[in-house]
Amino acid sequence: MSVISTLKTQIGTTIDQHAERFKAVSTYIGQNPELGNEEFKASARLKEELLFHGFEIEAPILGIETAFIATYTAPKSGPIVALLCEYDALPEIGHACGHHLICMMSVSAAVGLKSVIDELGGTIRVYGTPAEETRGAKVPMAAAGLFDDCDFAMMAHPYYAYEESGISLAMDALQFEYFGKSAHAAASPQHGINALDGVLQLFNGINALRQQTRSDTRIHGIINQGGVAANIIPDYASAQFYIRSASREYTNELVEKVKRVAEGSALQTGCTLKVSNYEYSYDELITNTTLSEAFTNNLVSHGIARSDIHSGKDAGSLDLGNVSTHCPAIHPYIQVTTEKHELHSIGFRDRAQQPEALEAMIFGGKVLAETAYDVISQPELLQQIKQEFAAR
Repeated sequence: MSVISTLKTQIGTTIDQHAERFKAVSTYIGQNPELGNEEFKASARLKEELLFHGFEIEAPILGIETAFIATYTAPKSGPIVALLCEYDALPEIGHACGHHLICMMSVSAAVGLKSVIDELGGTIRVYGTPAEETRGAKVPMAAAGLFDDCDFAMMAHPYYAYEESGISLAMDALQFEYFGKSAHAAASPQHGINALDGVLQLFNGINALRQQTRSDTRIHGIINQGGVAANIIPDYASAQFYIRSASREYTNELVEKVKRVAEGSALQTGCTLKVSNYEYSYDELITNTTLSEAFTNNLVSHGIARSDIHSGKDAGSLDLGNVSTHCPAIHPYIQVTTEKHELHSIGFRDRAQQPEALEAMIFGGKVLAETAYDVISQPELLQQIKQEFAAR
């Protein structure tokens, strides 16, 4: 057996040796769901596990209390590998996106890779990135340059099928606040300025705008405040919208069009208007196809048929998109259940806590680590990855 294959085998052996620990951490996080930027239990447990395996911990990051960076640097110089953890849950339905599996795929990959990194040379960084579902920490982390020196970044997402890393939608999260004048709706309506009418006209205008937008456009929103009583003309109302498309450039165009609609509805109703971002803006994911193919090759080497690995197209938005503009990145999907439950559903949440999902998590960690190994041990592969990133 060659030195290369021996080292690669060692990665899987190491992950298997600690598999029960990894499953226990994932189960704990899955059973203790915490919302974004409130993941104190999850963050503490992850840092504790990484400390146990010899990583140095820096926390908090950029003032985000539940964010961290765990680092191990080999005596020999080499590439910097970023493995990303997510661990926030959804309101009411808990870990229905499987973030308790995501974080431990990255942690197990880091531990497996650490067992051979001294021989290869390089640095392993595990980024704890809170609040992916809302104010994703990867956005300020990327803006602060925390990924700029990374040679590549990886994470894997649980799903009911295998998918290659693909694309996601760029997104802006806008809040529209309308200010009017309250009045008795029956006795003196002529003295009122109805802020809710401003919001309703906003919805009507956006519904008309959709007819003249690209097919990849998604604009959807809610009225989060619309008045307090039916007999009082509302002096305040607000709506929150997500505005998405397949590119940052076109999303910026859409945002300007929606803002003009909002200004028009304020003018129609006599309201004053305030527009703000209530969450961070996410860029589209730019998958590094060379790195993605390396990951897919490792899936195939474990017996996953190429015909069972689907092309990736995320209909939502990912804060990893912001990372992918700073270094080569991938976001493939690992099958953790054969039951076709969609993400963000109670069905998926329940399946993602079963033994088969935990076994798939261990498998995903191995494939991530093996892919990192391939890139580090093959300078020509890393060069191809970097050339593709520079070209895009």
